Amino acid sequence: MSAEAADREAATSSRPCTPPQTSWFEFVLEEALLEQHLQKPSPDPPPVQLIVQFLEQASKPSVNEQNQVQPPPDNKRNRILKLLALKVAAHLKWDLDVLEKSLSVPVLNMLLNELLCISKVPPGTKHVDVDLSSLPPTTAMAILLYNRWAIRTIVQSSFPVKQVKPGPPQLNVMNHIQQEKELTENILKVLKEQAADSILVLEGALKLNKDLYVHTIRTLDLLAMEPGMVNGETESSTAGLKISAEEIQCQVCYDLGAIYFQQGSTNAAVHEKAKEKFFKTKELIAKNGSSSLHFTIDEERLAGYCQACEVLTSSSDDASQQATPYSQIHSCMKSGKYQDLVKIFLEDNLTLSLPEQFRQSVLRELFQKAQQGNDALDEVCFKVCVCNTVCDVLQGRIIDIQFCQLFLKPSKEKIDFLLEVCSGSINLENASEELKRRMAAFLKNLCLGMEDLQFVFMISSHELFIKLLKDDERKLLIDQMRKRSPRINLCTKPVTSFYDIPASASVNIGQLEHQLILSVDPWRIRQILIELHGMTSERQFWTISNKWEVPNVYGNVILGIKDSLTRDLVYILMAKGLHCSAIKDFVHAKQLFAACLELVTEFSPKLRQVMLNEMLLLDIYTHEAGAGVSGERPPSDLISRVRGYLEMRVPDIPLRQVIAEECVAFLLNWCENEYLTMQVPLSLVQTNPYVKLGQLLAATCKELPGPKESRRTAKDLWEVVVQICSVSNQHKRGNDGRVSLIKHRESTLGIMYRSELLSFIKKLREPLVLTTILSLFVKLHNVREDIVNDIAAEHISIWPSSIPNLQSVDFEAVAITVKELVSYALTINANNHFWLIIQADIYFATNQYSAALHYYLQAGAVCSDFFNKMVPPDVYTDQVIKRMIKCCSLLNCHTQVAILCQFLREVDYKTAFKALQEQNSHDAMDSYYEYIWDVTILEYLTYLHHKRGETDKRQIAIKAIGQTELNASNPEEVLQLAAQRRKKKFLQAMAKLYF
Repeated sequence: MSAEAADREAATSSRPCTPPQTSWFEFVLEEALLEQHLQKPSPDPPPVQLIVQFLEQASKPSVNEQNQVQPPPDNKRNRILKLLALKVAAHLKWDLDVLEKSLSVPVLNMLLNELLCISKVPPGTKHVDVDLSSLPPTTAMAILLYNRWAIRTIVQSSFPVKQVKPGPPQLNVMNHIQQEKELTENILKVLKEQAADSILVLEGALKLNKDLYVHTIRTLDLLAMEPGMVNGETESSTAGLKISAEEIQCQVCYDLGAIYFQQGSTNAAVHEKAKEKFFKTKELIAKNGSSSLHFTIDEERLAGYCQACEVLTSSSDDASQQATPYSQIHSCMKSGKYQDLVKIFLEDNLTLSLPEQFRQSVLRELFQKAQQGNDALDEVCFKVCVCNTVCDVLQGRIIDIQFCQLFLKPSKEKIDFLLEVCSGSINLENASEELKRRMAAFLKNLCLGMEDLQFVFMISSHELFIKLLKDDERKLLIDQMRKRSPRINLCTKPVTSFYDIPASASVNIGQLEHQLILSVDPWRIRQILIELHGMTSERQFWTISNKWEVPNVYGNVILGIKDSLTRDLVYILMAKGLHCSAIKDFVHAKQLFAACLELVTEFSPKLRQVMLNEMLLLDIYTHEAGAGVSGERPPSDLISRVRGYLEMRVPDIPLRQVIAEECVAFLLNWCENEYLTMQVPLSLVQTNPYVKLGQLLAATCKELPGPKESRRTAKDLWEVVVQICSVSNQHKRGNDGRVSLIKHRESTLGIMYRSELLSFIKKLREPLVLTTILSLFVKLHNVREDIVNDIAAEHISIWPSSIPNLQSVDFEAVAITVKELVSYALTINANNHFWLIIQADIYFATNQYSAALHYYLQAGAVCSDFFNKMVPPDVYTDQVIKRMIKCCSLLNCHTQVAILCQFLREVDYKTAFKALQEQNSHDAMDSYYEYIWDVTILEYLTYLHHKRGETDKRQIAIKAIGQTELNASNPEEVLQLAAQRRKKKFLQAMAKLYF
């Protein structure tokens, strides 16, 4: 199935399962009605919404008589509906700007896939493998449209999305939104995987240099006719709406530039490609004019891209680039020359060449760096903020809240710098009266807002203040300041509570929401929320980011908090804490959780316990990722808290399953077997499946060094795992009267699902525990009746050798589990030779002989210092050697077979001689003779080559026999030493071949 077809299937599979409604189709399917609708000056609903309606109806699954959901049938009704959707898009001239603004990603994906189908794009063929020049013009244009949309969607998905929460949540609406979100993410995943192919398709389109055609309503009508009436016109070069080669190149260059620019965030060299494409787009627009383009391009955005590319691709010695303020600012930010940065902003206050948004973005970046612990940037942030504020004053904009916050505690140095910026930002000789009036009002209001008269006199006595205000105005202001009643000096009042921070109605809500999304400082988060709630009480600010996710068991409790500010604060602190924990930023996660714990302790014992549980989980993660990696045992306090969580019996506390999993895994990883075996409460074992599993594992591991007859707990663990891996069978009578057996893969008979068991095991790191559970699954795999090749494992003898009801076990799932477990175990310790032998046996059992040899050799290498020592006999058992022999035989490496036959306790001459008789060998043959130490095999080789008349090879065999260390009269120690040396060299040669 092609990726495009996979997208189409994904897009149709998540539609609500409702029976089709046909009562209105006789009216809708009339083409005249559609054309009449599209010809209206302002049709209602808008044409683009008709696409959604038609495609939703066409993709509705059907329900048969047995109430089983069936895929949408490929009938005339659905084909006509899809055709009508394509006609609406053709009416809109396939303008991606219009379609993207009004249609969701799944709907537009479905529409373009239908365009590919109707344009006769070969199914199952990758677009990158198709020669566009050999296709009909409309087919080539359909491929271009799809791949342009794919690239544009990838770029658009990288931008932050501000979500609006529509009123109180409703379950069905939330389910629909969640379904659409998951579907969009799946489509985006496929598009990103195909991004490289889409880029190649668009790069190839730039070489076409010919006009193409896109489908119109007329050509779509022709395609809907009989095939014999279509071939002539719709595939000719004149059918459809003509798109000139220049327009195609312009659009493709722009889209390629956008994707290259986005990729430049991880690969700076790609910015050169982006620059080339954007400037090519600029040239084509200048040559042909933007009005001639069938598809519009945002020229302001294009100019911004070009400017950014110039900055990002400029070199340090490029004087012309460094002359621009953007290049200079980029260089200063990169090199850390922040004082030069302040100077650039100060100079720009006269020229006003930098846009307001750019100034604010630089300030935001500086604030982010300062919040990450660079205290030296606090002064730079203040100075840049002052420059921006004075610029806003001169241009008549509202003063930003950041300036007010930074000026809550004025100082002599701050006042001096502010007056310096004000003086340098206005040329009184050439300035207009409006500019002078704005600057005077700013300084006057600044004085009126200050409590400390010393700072007031600093401003009022400054040269700029004297020139801007008349004598009468200055005297009146000073008298007002002297006569006003004494008040509390707000500048020096310590902010002891977050709720004392004043909210300002002049704050830009979007800017504050952006800061709220980026901040991980709990104090700053609370401050921003207070500001936002002071401006509006209608918004739910916990919904502004779709990345803030809290488990449902917690969400229901948090959303039940009545106070909206507290609700937003608790939700956001927990969501950010969970996110930081997931990305292993444990420092910020702990700060966020601690602030949340302090907050909820005041009003909710239930949420307090929730936060204590989450902080316990965080402490486990922190230890396991830090000191635990080097083998340092956790502190006794942490172990006690883990035990306390497992024994906790507080009613009505929402609990996350993962915490119980991690606690039990933590105790097993640090060998707390005594507690799990003897001290854990019986009630806890009966109610918590992870505790029960942990207890059985701990008890089994304790018994492993003991006598073999002590196997009761091993049997109990075996029965629990067998039950988990069993399938529940149900019988169902079909329409023909026969009874069929239905197997459910995830059995509900066990204490947990198999997927949950696998997830739990992958949290374990203790080698003995992993070896125990791995040997159990290997034994379970080996007990099936149709097994041909057993898998070997350590401690496999402790498990029962049979199962009463073999048919109940899902052996396919067991085999998959064994593979996953051994792969995980090798990530914990890649040098465990027993685990490597299991991996080799798995490959052997699945006929992957080269991979099996790789792991057999690796197992021997890790326990013998790369074969410089003798491989222990419990590693290279006769069974392992025989499997290595079979692998070499099936790989046609017959000389290697003969050599390996010597490794057996009793040399297998029959197999060795039969292998040497093979003339079609894929190994080095006679160059391996130096590794043979058995004289009988060498004598047979001499005879064989003499019989075949192979004189050169016979001489090599004779030379090998003639070595004095192989003389049968030598002492046994000499012969064994000769054999060991040849074993070492042969195995090292094999390792180099298969590693």
